[in-house]
Amino acid sequence: MARAKSLFHSANHAINYCARSIAKNAVKEQLRDQGVRVSLVPIREITERAQQYLADHPELYQQALERARQLGMIKISEPMVTPDDPRAERDWICSGLD
Repeated sequence: MARAKSLFHSANHAINYCARSIAKNAVKEQLRDQGVRVSLVPIREITERAQQYLADHPELYQQALERARQLGMIKISEPMVTPDDPRAERDWICSGLD
């Protein structure tokens, strides 16, 4: 059975997408709090404000990582560890004799 294509090229892409989304939502909330109808604000302006908001709040990337993980956009797996190779230690010891 064919595997579904992922929306994101990489984990970084997914995290950046989520961070921008969080920033846009925060900007929209700020506008609503000011009594502005968000539907009347040009998307370009919201995007520009969101970029600045994201630059001012880099902690959003950590929130984005958690959101992407919860939504299944990315999988964080444990690093692969190989068993100790006795030859590696021997080679290291012998290299100091030169």
